[in-house]
Amino acid sequence: MYQVNPIDLQTVQREKRPRLAVTLGDPAGIGPEVILKALADPEVSKNCDLVVVGSQDLLLQTYQFFKNLGQNAADVANPDDLNVIDVPSDQQIITGVGNQASGAASFAYMENAIARTLAGEFDGIVTGPIAKSAWKAAGYHYPGQTELLAEKAGVSRFGMLFVARSPFTNWTLRALLATTHIPLNQVATTLTPQLLTKKLDLLVECLEQDFGIENSKIAIAGLNPHSGEMGQLGTEEIDWLIPWLAQERKKRPHLQLEGPLPPDTMWVKPGQAWFGNSPVPNPADAYLALYHDQGLIPVKLMAFDRAVNTTIGLPFVRTSPDHGTAFDIAGQCMADATSMKAAINLAKNLVHQRKSLVFQ
Repeated sequence: MYQVNPIDLQTVQREKRPRLAVTLGDPAGIGPEVILKALADPEVSKNCDLVVVGSQDLLLQTYQFFKNLGQNAADVANPDDLNVIDVPSDQQIITGVGNQASGAASFAYMENAIARTLAGEFDGIVTGPIAKSAWKAAGYHYPGQTELLAEKAGVSRFGMLFVARSPFTNWTLRALLATTHIPLNQVATTLTPQLLTKKLDLLVECLEQDFGIENSKIAIAGLNPHSGEMGQLGTEEIDWLIPWLAQERKKRPHLQLEGPLPPDTMWVKPGQAWFGNSPVPNPADAYLALYHDQGLIPVKLMAFDRAVNTTIGLPFVRTSPDHGTAFDIAGQCMADATSMKAAINLAKNLVHQRKSLVFQ
């Protein structure tokens, strides 16, 4: 048990306060707008230290543009009132146009935030949305920010977990993807018992460490329609998925592992729990989808404006709003900051949870 002497109380309270870097994302997209809108809400920065990593000039330009539109001062944070680590770019950024210049800038913001976090300056990173095509145009060939974070942190076990709290029922949806940014025709050959064990390990560790959930209930999707219909619609379930799940149940008797569930009907209970339109007997604590769209179509249907992308398996917290750069509406004051607020709030909560384990 960590003993706190009166003289150490302020130090302990300061150490327990989350310190978060918020990267600007692609500067040509809606990242600057949603960050300024999110940080205008005093509840977002309450009980934490937030530092924006990006271009100070661009933030000021964005702020002034909204002021010129007559935007209410309470709706957009003034960059002069924020803590900003300035990462300037010597290339012209064109609002609404993702290209080599914007890709290079957004990559530089990420590198800066990751380096400072690994050095202990921050407890976590909230990342603004980037355009993978702009990164590639700038010469950076990563499937996404998740893979860059894992590489820089030196971890090979990582996963993409989506978290959202229902505004209707306060129920929390958690969905992990077993495979992420790969072509659909590679999914069946990429999935293996070893990969699923790695993802399940990560998910169980995350539920315990970050959400305080022991003895969790986890629903696992099948790969084929109707989970293969006893081999009539695909044999992966019979060949290895069902035997793998049987072995995992033996290894983890304290868990309730359901599946492999038909991929369409697996989402009925979470939908009911999310909208509260019918009684839901014991929904799962988390859902494991086997490929990108199998998980993200239902997640975005339920929670597009408030889902948070969380990278699990890193030595620090990372969250991100679950939307893209939206170049088509950038600079028009139309972007919704709800998901960015949710990403910051979730990062705060996850850091609090991890620090509470340290200070027990």
